[in-house]
Amino acid sequence: MQPDRLAGSYFALIWGILALTFSSLFVRWADAPGIVTSFYRMLIASIVFGPMVGVIIVKEKIRLSKEIMFPILAGISSGLDHGFWSTAIDQTQVANATLLNNIAPVWVVLFSVIVFRERPSIRFWLGFIFTLTGAIIVFGNNLINNPQFSRGDALALISSIWYAGYFLLSQEGRKKLPAIVFVGLASIVGCITLSIATVGSGIPLTGYSADTYLMFLGAGLLSQVTGYFALVYALGRLPAAIVSPSMVTQPVLTALLAIPLLGEALSAFQIIGGLITLLGVFIINNIQNRGVPVSEIQDAEMISREA
Repeated sequence: MQPDRLAGSYFALIWGILALTFSSLFVRWADAPGIVTSFYRMLIASIVFGPMVGVIIVKEKIRLSKEIMFPILAGISSGLDHGFWSTAIDQTQVANATLLNNIAPVWVVLFSVIVFRERPSIRFWLGFIFTLTGAIIVFGNNLINNPQFSRGDALALISSIWYAGYFLLSQEGRKKLPAIVFVGLASIVGCITLSIATVGSGIPLTGYSADTYLMFLGAGLLSQVTGYFALVYALGRLPAAIVSPSMVTQPVLTALLAIPLLGEALSAFQIIGGLITLLGVFIINNIQNRGVPVSEIQDAEMISREA
């Protein structure tokens, strides 16, 4: 690869990670319930991706039959993931919500073990032990010191399960549909899912301040749209062995930015538990055993989320 293209690829990777890093901050900055911010984030992505999807379907004469169930189910999973994750941010520290949401790779492999009877390597179980231990330290510390925070942590854990579901459905659906068609349809369904959840909870979707709408716009354009495309660009030009481990830095950067921008100080237990969890996720993200689906976390759809 030419030096200028290589530099551009690394710039795209850095930009994509930073864009995702600000996702949690936009939720906290917006003077609205987290689930509302997630709704507008998905709405903006749907508006951007929707026309592209329509053009590609018509131009490529793509016929949607049974395949459409995958983006529909993936969109529902994505909507629930965003809903639980953004609500968690309202009830716990940004660092905790982001960290616990990003343990989704663990659930992906466990699903493969339970459903497909696959046998992950010893390296996976080592990573799993680190991840579980770190999460218990973070969760247990908050349960003792602040039960409200522990409820937010629990919501973040639930969101990670839906995040894993989105990945698994994307992994299968992408075998049948082009990436932009799959992601666009999933974004639209995710937006609908969030609107139903929000209205069903009695939370208004309108009536917020101009500054809050700017935060909605930032979350949609910066984190969901440009961040996604930057990472897809990087994935197409850099080894997955570089891109995938680099994503582990996102929760770290979010936690560090939350200190000066949100005034969230981290306790010693949070730092220790967080580092142990990240080590576990790092190990799992780098499993090279092709017999374990977690090695496919390199795929763009996993990274496009967030989260």
